[in-house]
Amino acid sequence: MVELKPYVDLQDGTRIFKSYVEEHELVWHRDKEDREIAVMEGSGWKFQFEDKLPFDLLPGKLFFVPQMTYHRLIKGDGDLTLKIWKV
Repeated sequence: MVELKPYVDLQDGTRIFKSYVEEHELVWHRDKEDREIAVMEGSGWKFQFEDKLPFDLLPGKLFFVPQMTYHRLIKGDGDLTLKIWKV
């Protein structure tokens, strides 16, 4: 069975969440490695760590997601483009 993801990954580490992604596809999850993330474009999208208030994903924002930490995206308007580095 093929797992459909709510994003498209490009080879340069860019991840694009398209505007047609459904809110229910943006689930709480954990990643196996640390990640550094830069917001390239997006409007109204938010990021939330477990037990924390969500924060705005504004272009130019940089943040760190520790491995095995629950987190999720909250859908905004239009596409969201992130640059992700696995640490």
